Amino acid sequence: MITLRPGSHAYRLLLLLSAAGEFPTHSMHLLGSVRSLEALVYRLEHTQQFRNEAGADLGSCKMLSVSGKRDRRTIRLHKTALPLLDVLHPAALGQYLALSGGHRFSGSDGHIQRNHRVAETLAMCMGAGVEFRPYVLPALQKQRIARIVPTSPVFYIARSLKRLDSTEMNKTIFTRLTGALFAPESCWAVYNTRGAVMKWSGMGEFKTAQHLAELARMNAGLPRADHALLLGERMEIALRTMEESDKSRRMDLRFDRIYPHIHFIPLNGQGIRLLNILTLPDWNEQLLSAVFPPEWRATGPGIIEHDAQRDGTFILSHLDGDLARLLRLRQALEHSEVPCEVLCFPWQTAFIWDYLGGLVRLREVTMDALEDALGLTDPEDYDLREEVPP
Repeated sequence: MITLRPGSHAYRLLLLLSAAGEFPTHSMHLLGSVRSLEALVYRLEHTQQFRNEAGADLGSCKMLSVSGKRDRRTIRLHKTALPLLDVLHPAALGQYLALSGGHRFSGSDGHIQRNHRVAETLAMCMGAGVEFRPYVLPALQKQRIARIVPTSPVFYIARSLKRLDSTEMNKTIFTRLTGALFAPESCWAVYNTRGAVMKWSGMGEFKTAQHLAELARMNAGLPRADHALLLGERMEIALRTMEESDKSRRMDLRFDRIYPHIHFIPLNGQGIRLLNILTLPDWNEQLLSAVFPPEWRATGPGIIEHDAQRDGTFILSHLDGDLARLLRLRQALEHSEVPCEVLCFPWQTAFIWDYLGGLVRLREVTMDALEDALGLTDPEDYDLREEVPP
């Protein structure tokens, strides 16, 4: 007997597949214990009896089907399991059938990889507490300025953004965007490069960014949408994706010109925790206040990218994973010899040291310490600013 209880692995799988359609087997680490999930998936490939949280019988069926090989191996809902979607929401089944073309999936590698990019993004959102279910989110529009988007963090899948009207779909059909994340006072364009360099479609992404900025203005009251989240397995792959746009003949079509702030989010537990921080209200001010005393804080632009200054040393916080700022810092250091430090997480250290060529000093802050300072864990008698030594 399987109980579909909110928070359980079976419920979370059903929730994810209701919005994504399919999920890659090699990314189950994003959902919890791989060993437990593999055993559960095997069990759900066979007929099981289901009940809801209240104990009501939901009948028996195979919930999942698994097919494909290697990186194309994918988890989907079994056709007999579609009635289980009613457990999630009365509109879940209808929305799922509309998005999946009536529970039909393409066997082409391009379509599968595209669906997997979206599914991994949704798994990250689920872990960070971001609402992503299309059947509970209010539909976006471009007819009037109104507060449509909820004030809590929400994620709109790219296909729902493209299908607002045929004109926008023609402009954005080739975008690499997986969706848009709205958080208090923020709108993020979200990309997932996974484990390979993402090909950059300059004009398509430029039009997509304009479309997203208009949606943010008319549905969330935001004046701009110039931040992007770049999900991926490794920082060097994400940076190479940014640099791929250097091949564009037009400077305004570069990745870091379209989005002046590009934050790398690793596809793992650390990335989920970082995503949770970036969706806090006024996240940037909260983060900088947590790591720098007020007297250190930068009061205006300087000769290089920085957030704080102490005894003539410029300090940049890379705790938000902003690769675009890191790129601008390296370009400035190539023509300047000012003392500089970079504040980073331990998992960022090796890459930053190699990338900046030893031009800066590195100071590490653990994710645990940062979450403590932001009040995201049980409060402790600890001041994170002590992580930045004199």
